[in-house]
Amino acid sequence: MSDELKCKQQAAVLKEADRVMGICNACRYCEGICALFPAMELRRTFTAGDLNYLANLCHNCRGCYYCCQYAPPHEFQLNFPQAMSALRAQTYEQTAPGFLKKLFPNNAFYVFAVSLVATILLTAVSLCASGPSVFFGAHSGSGSFYKIIPYGAMLLVFCLAGLFALVALLRGVIAFWRISDGKLQWLDLAAHKKAVRDVLTLKYLDGGGDGCNYPDNRFSMIRRQFHHAVFYGFLLCLASTSVAFIYDHAFGWPAPYGFFSLPVLLGTFGGLGLLAGTGGMLWLKTVMDARPADPASTGMDMAFSALLFLVSLSGLLLLVFRSTELMGLLLCIHLGLVLGLFLTMPCGKFVHAVFRYAALVRNAHEQRTGQV
Repeated sequence: MSDELKCKQQAAVLKEADRVMGICNACRYCEGICALFPAMELRRTFTAGDLNYLANLCHNCRGCYYCCQYAPPHEFQLNFPQAMSALRAQTYEQTAPGFLKKLFPNNAFYVFAVSLVATILLTAVSLCASGPSVFFGAHSGSGSFYKIIPYGAMLLVFCLAGLFALVALLRGVIAFWRISDGKLQWLDLAAHKKAVRDVLTLKYLDGGGDGCNYPDNRFSMIRRQFHHAVFYGFLLCLASTSVAFIYDHAFGWPAPYGFFSLPVLLGTFGGLGLLAGTGGMLWLKTVMDARPADPASTGMDMAFSALLFLVSLSGLLLLVFRSTELMGLLLCIHLGLVLGLFLTMPCGKFVHAVFRYAALVRNAHEQRTGQV
């Protein structure tokens, strides 16, 4: 796509967001549904920065679509969730650093390709380095994973991938703060406290108390429950990795660990949570009402959920078969998928987590002070 056509497309997305926001701000029927409408009502006009911020404050509960008197087939054709979703995707792309901007339009393919290549390369290099007899051999006991992939090589690869993801995400959220006209809300500790509480409880996925209108017009808490499973499953897996790092470096206890050890228990419950949550999210995407959805964002959403699902599934299979001849192959598959996750974090749906937190901080500050 040419730069001129891209600019026209971006302008059209902003124009539609401004149009629906203006109608909604005049109507205000949906003000009790979520955080977005009280934030919207603090403004009479909307800059591009306001629109970018408000789009990322939207949690896509869809209640506004089903209760809207101006939704299709009304002549206003007001589709608020779709307009916000399209603008969110646009902010992800606009704020991505460097070449990562170009990876958003075909994000699902990129996530698949990077994860596949990472897995194949890791498997091929490990097989060549260790030899078929070791790679396909049964190993048990302390340090058996490192017979397949040396600890130093594993640490170097994942530290570099993690650093890349962290730096790119940080640059992206700084760029988002700038294009959304953010000021000094980051210095408001009370706003951070409120935003953290909103994140931990997933407050705005309750649609005002009755749940989201998802996957269709009926009220349901199922989307919130699946999100909880993904969020806390991810945190448990992160805690498992952190405890294992302490075990190895502070106490000299290399992996793998016993089934009832703290790292394995945390990882098992986290993996099961991720498996249930991402599987549920994928199912919801297949049965959802497509009318309020942004078609261009669906592939990105499903690719991220699918990758997390495969990461958790491969990790659990590795746990079950780690003392068999399948250990080497499963270890490489699991680590290859994790590597793919790290490399695609800054240019996929994962960025919504940091952008939404930034929006929640700003919202908490505005609601507390009454100033935009």
